[in-house]
Amino acid sequence: MPLFFLFLLAGYILGNVYIFVRGLQALSQFSFLIRGTFSVCYWICALLLIAIFALRGVKHVPFTLGHVFFQIGTGWLIFVLYMVVFLACTDLIKLFNHAFQYGFLTSILLTFSLLLYGFINHQHINKQVINISFNKSLADTDKLKIVALSDWHLGLGISNDRLRKNIDLINAEKPDIILIGGDLIDNSILPVNDREMDKELNRLEARLGIFMAPGNHEYISGFNACRDFISKTTIQLLRDSMVTLPCGLQIIGRDDYSRRKRLKAIDWAKLIDKSKPAILIDHQPFNLQEAQQIGVDLQLSGHTHNGQIIPLKFVTDKMFEISYGYRKMGGTHYYVTSGISLWGPPFRIGSASEIAVFECSFVK
Repeated sequence: MPLFFLFLLAGYILGNVYIFVRGLQALSQFSFLIRGTFSVCYWICALLLIAIFALRGVKHVPFTLGHVFFQIGTGWLIFVLYMVVFLACTDLIKLFNHAFQYGFLTSILLTFSLLLYGFINHQHINKQVINISFNKSLADTDKLKIVALSDWHLGLGISNDRLRKNIDLINAEKPDIILIGGDLIDNSILPVNDREMDKELNRLEARLGIFMAPGNHEYISGFNACRDFISKTTIQLLRDSMVTLPCGLQIIGRDDYSRRKRLKAIDWAKLIDKSKPAILIDHQPFNLQEAQQIGVDLQLSGHTHNGQIIPLKFVTDKMFEISYGYRKMGGTHYYVTSGISLWGPPFRIGSASEIAVFECSFVK
C-alpha cells in the first residue's frame, strides 16, 4: 500500500508540472505579473492537498477555512486527472493540425464543465428501493422497512447543514431499522467533535434501532476515538458482534476487512440461528461467498462509492465482484451501496450518492 501511494504522489506531482508548463506556454504573450500570479495561485492550490493532511491533527480549525482547504485540495486531484487527459488529447490534435493553438483553453473549459456537473450531481441523493422476500419468519410481523446507507465520511468535507438534510431525508422514510455500512467518519474525529455532529446524528429515528459496522476510515481516524464519539449517539456499533431484535431478526456487524484478526466466517456460522432471518453488515465487499457460508440472508456493504468518478468506476468494477447494486447469489441477497456521501473530492461523475430502502417481507 505505501508503494501505491508513492506512485500516486509521483503521478500527482508530474501531472501538476505538465499542466503548469502548458499553462505558462499558453500565457507566454501576457505580462510577467499575470504569469507570476498564475504560478503562485496554481501551486497554492496544488499544495493544499498536502495542507489538509497536515491539518488532520490540529484541533479547533475553523470549519469554513478547513472546508475550503479540503474542497480545493481534494478537488485538485480530479482537476489534475482530467486536465492531463484533455491536454494530452489536444496535444495529439496539434501534432496533426499545427494551426490549433487553443489546447490549454479547451482543456480548462472541458475540465471545469465536467467538474461543475460532478459538483452539482453529488448534491443530489438518490433513493433506491429494493424489495426483498425472506423465506423465514419473524415473531410479530411479516414486513419491515430498512434504510441502509454507508460512507458518510463526516469531517471537513461535510457541513452540519448538509448532514441535517441527509437525516431529514432518512427520517422521512419512517424506517423500522437503519443500517450504516461503515466509514461514518472520514480522516479525523477532531472536526466531527468540534462541530458536535453527534447532536445531529441523534435525530435519526428508527423504531427497532440504528446499527453500524466499522469501516476502514474508522481505523484511519483512530478507532477508540471514533468508538467514543459513536457512543454519544443512538447508533449501536457492531464490531464483530451481533444483536438479536425482539422480533427475532439477527443483525451482524463484521469488523472491517482490513483487520486481519476479525472473526472468521466459519466461526460466525456457529453463532447465528439459521432458522431466523439474519442481516450482515460488512463494509468492504470482498469474499462475498463468506456470507453464504455464514448463512445470512442479506449482506449490506459500501466502500466502493461505485468508483465515484469516471474512470475510477471501471477500476472498482474490476476490483470487486459486486462494485455497486443488488444481486442474489445462492440463498443470499447482496447490496453494495455507492454511499450517501463522498471520499475526498466533491464530485460525482458516472455515479450518484444514495440511500437504499429495503422493503422486506417475511414468511407469515
